[in-house]
Amino acid sequence: MDKRKPEWTPDGAGKAFASSVVFKKESTAQPRKAHARKIWDLDALEAGVKSDNRTILSRAITLVESNSPKHFEPAQELLKRLLPVSGNSIRIGITGVPGVGKSSFIERFGMHLIAQGKKVAVLAIDPSSSLSRGSILGDKTRMEELSRHPQSFIRPSPSSGVLGGVARKTRESIVICEAAGFDVILIETVGVGQSEITVRSMVDFFLLMQITGAGDELQGIKKGIMELADMIVVNKADGDNLPRAKVAEREYNNALHYIRNATRGWQTKAQICSARTGDGIDMIWHTIMEFCAKTGESGVFEQRRLSQTAAWFEDLISEAVLSRFFQSSHTKQHLPELRKQVAEGRIPVALAVSMLLED
Repeated sequence: MDKRKPEWTPDGAGKAFASSVVFKKESTAQPRKAHARKIWDLDALEAGVKSDNRTILSRAITLVESNSPKHFEPAQELLKRLLPVSGNSIRIGITGVPGVGKSSFIERFGMHLIAQGKKVAVLAIDPSSSLSRGSILGDKTRMEELSRHPQSFIRPSPSSGVLGGVARKTRESIVICEAAGFDVILIETVGVGQSEITVRSMVDFFLLMQITGAGDELQGIKKGIMELADMIVVNKADGDNLPRAKVAEREYNNALHYIRNATRGWQTKAQICSARTGDGIDMIWHTIMEFCAKTGESGVFEQRRLSQTAAWFEDLISEAVLSRFFQSSHTKQHLPELRKQVAEGRIPVALAVSMLLED
């Protein structure tokens, strides 16, 4: 250790004064090299997804979920390669308010499907997760048995971006999971805000979960949400709660006759089940199979898929145009002043918009 008096030590300084310092030796270590830019091996990703390699499957979804501009091109190229082998699953949306038992139901339902020889993927849409940088839905710790099964795959909600961005990523994740050979894709969402409408726009069958309470619960359901559903499931129909669940089932079925059906040619119905005991799970799957057969025969199933893709295309165009508009130098230059003039009532709103569009 190199100890000596520094030049700034006062003359005659005693021991009370820090009269010596340790001088640092020149480091002989080599400077750290900058990390090389990651190159995505698309051939390996494509082959890995198609062979259902779970590590590569997760990596592929991570790529399409990325917000980095440099990942956009490889992500879209991968999706382009996978599209021809996608589209062969049944896409089921599941929603319900917190506490209704979605996770327990999905685990029980997923295990039932696996017992029928199906491969099950669980994806989640949870826009609120962007606030806490974590996901409420798709939590593997709440689907312990299903998450460990080799025939299942659970992916939590993307933890960044608003609902539109999260929805885009989920749509693209569906393509990847279908290319990996999953027969059933379950899309879980929290039953608040616009998330139900978003999920309805990307699934074949939409399932609304409710708990018992019959009349009281019926009063609390928004008519618009019931009109989105192809089935209402009354969960926790077991023990002392079973009689109340049966009453709720009857009340919902009566109400559904006065509400517009979500799917042409299909009468939305209510059924009871118990995620705890498994009672009623088989009947729910039977109803979904009946739905797929009926809508497939009538052509409604395929038409819905086509219209969903067309709507998605138009939504992305709107998002892209809006994004470019706000990023333009003209908008950035004039927007603050025009916003101020509108707020002060000096110019009409329509005129301000027209002035912004003049580029």
